[in-house]
Amino acid sequence: MEPESPTSVPVSPSNEITPVEGAVMTAPPDHDLRWVFFGPDGLRAGWSVVIFVSLIVMLGAVASAIARAIHPPSHSHEFSPASGLISEFMSVVVLILAAWIVSLIEKRKLLDYNLRGVRRGFYFATGLMCGFAALSALVGGLAAGGWLHFGPVALSGGQILVYAALWGATFLLVGCFEEGTMRCYLLYTFTRGINFQWAAGLVGCVSGLLLWKVHGEGAWGAYMLALGGLLPCFWLQMKKAPSAGFWNAAWVTSFLFGAGHTGNNGENWIGIFAAGAIGFVFCVSVYVTGSAWWAIGCHAAWDWGETYFYGTADSGMVAKGHLLTATPAGPAFWSGGADGPEGSVLVLGVILLMLLAILGLYGRGRRSEVAAVQTAG
Repeated sequence: MEPESPTSVPVSPSNEITPVEGAVMTAPPDHDLRWVFFGPDGLRAGWSVVIFVSLIVMLGAVASAIARAIHPPSHSHEFSPASGLISEFMSVVVLILAAWIVSLIEKRKLLDYNLRGVRRGFYFATGLMCGFAALSALVGGLAAGGWLHFGPVALSGGQILVYAALWGATFLLVGCFEEGTMRCYLLYTFTRGINFQWAAGLVGCVSGLLLWKVHGEGAWGAYMLALGGLLPCFWLQMKKAPSAGFWNAAWVTSFLFGAGHTGNNGENWIGIFAAGAIGFVFCVSVYVTGSAWWAIGCHAAWDWGETYFYGTADSGMVAKGHLLTATPAGPAFWSGGADGPEGSVLVLGVILLMLLAILGLYGRGRRSEVAAVQTAG
């Protein structure tokens, strides 16, 4: 994977590769085999990803054993705040350790992986609000159409606050882990060293693996994600657009995010496609805000509202300790069925509204930044 775009996100409109603080910038001589592993920006992105994924797998196996020892899984496979909190905490620890080790090799800082930027607290807070508002709009549409029926409140008294806090902490960790993996480390690393050929090859290989391993309609959502990014990324490559590396990375990470949900019970093709589409919206948020903090907040609030507040299924799982009680009704195409609201076709409209909201709220700042750089150039 050859570096093709700036190493920071958002991408500079110039064609120059912006040095990253602490990175090794001296390219080895052509006759030295070090060029296989190191480029002008230090350790090549492909090797960086291989090391990162290997560390996640190895450390994850250890963390999983520790989590099972602390809280043995029940035979009912119940999705409870206790099991979720322990599992997600261990996942975040594994992510931080893996990213930290790679950052030492690359001579970077952890915050370099799309966690810097300005107004981080503001973007995180607005992400929280947007995530809950978007999920509420989806649930409201389902209820208005008769595809979601509400029953009695499931909790009372102090239980309401206890479960709200426990699920809040759990889904904050979920947001940190999933966004930290996809929109922080992988998006940043792929951006600095992926072109269209590598992106298409990776997406094609994973699609072939899904075709072999996954049987059911859910995988079709991943195939749609694979095809959806093909022509736009090819067009950017042909134009030699300075931002091509970022959008190649956005395509790959969004596809991987959707494909990763094919293992969940109850997922349909709409739910898989929606997961990847939301992942793409999160990539756009990184592009226009300069960091992943909005995405982390939005992700956490969406899951919290879906699982705890409204009590619907979340990617096919219904949690213990939810506030409201909701039951889908009618065809799964409209209601989402066992998948939950994310499996309803209505989610696609909500995702589009989220994309337009991000561009409307933060896109002006991005355009001003680009114009300032062009003027300076």
